[in-house]
Amino acid sequence: MTERPPQRTPNRQLAALIAEAGFSNAGLARRVDQLGLEHGLDLRYDKTSVTRWLRGQQPRGTTPALIAEVFTRRLGRRLTAQDLGLDACAPVYAGLEFAATPEEAVDIVSGLWRKDSGSHAELRKIAFTPAGLVVPSRDWLIGRADERVGRGEPQTARVPEQGRAGVPRQRPTSERGPGVKVTGGDIAALRSVGELFRALDNAYGGGHARQALVRYLEHEAEPMLRGTYSEAAGRRLFAAAADLTRLAGWTSYDIAAHGLAQRYFVQALRLSQAAGDRAYGSYVLVTMSRQAVYLGHGREAVQLARVAQQGIGHSAPPVVQALLHSVEARGHGVLGDVRACTASLVRAERALDGARPGDEVPYWARFFDEAQLADEFGHCHRDLQQFRAAAQNAERSLQLRAPGYARSRLFCRVVLATARLGLGELDQACALGAEAAQQASEMRSVRALEYVRDFERRLEPYRDATPVRGYRDRVAALG
Repeated sequence: MTERPPQRTPNRQLAALIAEAGFSNAGLARRVDQLGLEHGLDLRYDKTSVTRWLRGQQPRGTTPALIAEVFTRRLGRRLTAQDLGLDACAPVYAGLEFAATPEEAVDIVSGLWRKDSGSHAELRKIAFTPAGLVVPSRDWLIGRADERVGRGEPQTARVPEQGRAGVPRQRPTSERGPGVKVTGGDIAALRSVGELFRALDNAYGGGHARQALVRYLEHEAEPMLRGTYSEAAGRRLFAAAADLTRLAGWTSYDIAAHGLAQRYFVQALRLSQAAGDRAYGSYVLVTMSRQAVYLGHGREAVQLARVAQQGIGHSAPPVVQALLHSVEARGHGVLGDVRACTASLVRAERALDGARPGDEVPYWARFFDEAQLADEFGHCHRDLQQFRAAAQNAERSLQLRAPGYARSRLFCRVVLATARLGLGELDQACALGAEAAQQASEMRSVRALEYVRDFERRLEPYRDATPVRGYRDRVAALG
């Protein structure tokens, strides 16, 4: 006797949400297809596909996460595949959530640390999504510091809550037994580790010690965040964790793990809110804006810079104001908007001119000085094809920049080489480009290599010229 295939159970959760959202079956399918295109997916669903889902068929691959995001955008609240009665799948949006509570923020970011420190190579292949910038930046802008972040004595264990991915959350250390008692020395150690990894990143590239940083976060920072601490210590702890998480994102960005970097930045933004550090949150948004510039998303870069400006207000020190305006200028430069770019550069220059030696400047903004401002000018003028101004500013930046910022000096040297090429000075351009290629070969930085490759693409029209052949011979010798 032939067995009948098991009957599917109608998906009443999905049906209820379709009714709440006011979607037709065709309308839902169309929105899923459109969202898929943002991720480079050609899905081609139709109303019949949605009918099958309603009858209990499970869509495959990343589709459940995409469907959940469609409803999240429509209804204005975060929904998961499980909320829609669908199976869990590849976490397209995992890590882009802006957590509702500090506890949830710790769960999300520690999950990223654990996956990243293991052999989850697919995590580093997740694509960057411009759409994933909207909700976190908005929630940060309208949000306030959490009322309570301190964690007291261990409490009686309770049944784990269901997390957003439908998986029971790991109970905090203080609920599994006596947790780590966080001291001022512990927090100071986190800060010192941040300075160490920052110096390594600046000198040798993000790939040099990135994995060591992520393992440190997993094995040292997570137990502290799940430990016991006062309100005041908790704010400092979340601030230090935010800084290290942003740095993990920055080093991921430098090795071209852009989707992973984006997720680290979002979680650093959320941790900064738990810390009550509005100014550092603006710095995280600046970092996100820089990544958007690098990836060619000028509109998003400008928006992020403006959200940072609005969120911090006019009370920020002049150096911070200069940083925010210069990052906005970079976005306008990518868009080719000469007027807006120039206006932002002027505001940045005026703000930095207003800085005084006795001003209190946050540690994360102390890198922004005349050398960095000249570097921003050089990049903007290069993007606008104003090559003489680009060359002048790049040369000034190289004269002023400290040797420890080796990767930044490399970027600036490529900008100068590009400007010289634009001015028709082929010999100088190739000499500068060869120096940059030599430096890039000694770093673990995909961005450094991409800067050099961009310069080489610009050399193509001159490929038969003697200086270009000499450049290629020198680069070939580097292997």
